Amino acid sequence: MTTLLAGFSPAELEALRAQFPILSRTTRSGRPLVYLDSGATSQKPRAVLDAERRFYETHNAAVHRGAHQLAEEATDDFEAARAAIAGFVGAPADEVVFTKNATESLNLVAHAFSTTTAYAARGSAPAGQAVDPRFVLTEGDEILVTEAEHHANLVPWQEVCARTGAVLRWVPVTDGGVLDLSGLDELVTARTKVVAFAHASNVLGGLAPVTDLVAAARRVGALVVLDACQSVPHLPVDLPSLGVDLAAFSGHKLLGPSGIGVLWGRAELLEAVPPFLTGGSMIELVRMERSTFAPPPQKFEAGVPMTAQAVGLHAAVEFLRGLGPDGSGIARVEAHERALTARLLGELADLPWVRVLGPLDAADRVGLVSFVVDGPDLQVHAHDVGQLLDDEGVAVRVGHHCAWPLHRRFGVTATTRVSFGPYNQPSDVDAVLRGLHRARALFG
Repeated sequence: MTTLLAGFSPAELEALRAQFPILSRTTRSGRPLVYLDSGATSQKPRAVLDAERRFYETHNAAVHRGAHQLAEEATDDFEAARAAIAGFVGAPADEVVFTKNATESLNLVAHAFSTTTAYAARGSAPAGQAVDPRFVLTEGDEILVTEAEHHANLVPWQEVCARTGAVLRWVPVTDGGVLDLSGLDELVTARTKVVAFAHASNVLGGLAPVTDLVAAARRVGALVVLDACQSVPHLPVDLPSLGVDLAAFSGHKLLGPSGIGVLWGRAELLEAVPPFLTGGSMIELVRMERSTFAPPPQKFEAGVPMTAQAVGLHAAVEFLRGLGPDGSGIARVEAHERALTARLLGELADLPWVRVLGPLDAADRVGLVSFVVDGPDLQVHAHDVGQLLDDEGVAVRVGHHCAWPLHRRFGVTATTRVSFGPYNQPSDVDAVLRGLHRARALFG
């Protein structure tokens, strides 16, 4: 069964899919690949593959170092990528830091609190650095996260609490799979120093109430840290306009290469954050006794940076922009993926032996759906569901998706997750349904 898609016409979708070479392959079962694991990592269009190869073939050199032509060209490519990627999320170029992934970006932010707290306890900071009280934690201060966090936005804060004596608190999740803000006024107190949360849950798919959480943080002067990994690749996001202070996302989920992540932060905050990694490139002056550091973003980019990956991610955001007139492609991606999500949710609603986690209205979600097969007369482990789908050529994610506490909240050990990208089509939903009906036939 096929449907008319919002976002792209059938002809446009066919042309879009042709830009992704991997979609033409078959799986070990001899079936065409149906890739539905973009929430874990996205596939890459030819524009990205070509951009990386072209850089290595024509401009490869260490950036911000040599005075020769190749080094100048490589530096230009690297900084052009920074400007384009920053523009994609509504930010100025000097507020974008390149890291190796979003996990490193979030650890960089968490490290700022434990390091600045240590400086404050000692009574001084290294030369050229200041002890900004916004990053100082004292015994009993509080860090607020949510029960829906990916481990990358949970474990670093647990570690900060262990090192500083701060207390970790969290916003609970309702049975319906949305954040329960009914007790937010009690959770955000005068001791709250950080509010950190995912813009979109990588399990529940739901969008966080950013406005409410930011307003609560502002009332007490807390900093807001956003995990934007599941939002930036799938809908228009203007990070400064959201009112958050720092945000992280990854390149490999954004049609870009692996090995590159992004940290965005307000300029005056990045000035106050101490460096995470030290060495070459991030320095201003080095003597045997001490060193001073370059201004942001270079302060956070020690060593030879991931230049080819930045060039590839630049190509990815230009590809996404180009999917619509006047650079509006990401809005069309959102509409396209939401139509697919609505169709999948509608079909799963007719299967009483399938339970969906999270909001049941596609308007409240990004393009991913996690579910369990556990009806009254049928219970199939997610790993078995995933294997049956794999036999059909359908690639989905199974497990706890780096969100163990959230799965415990719903009393399940694992879920099956379907996550869409711009290259998916209605027949991909049909393939999932065929696999689920096969599971019922085998295990029912």
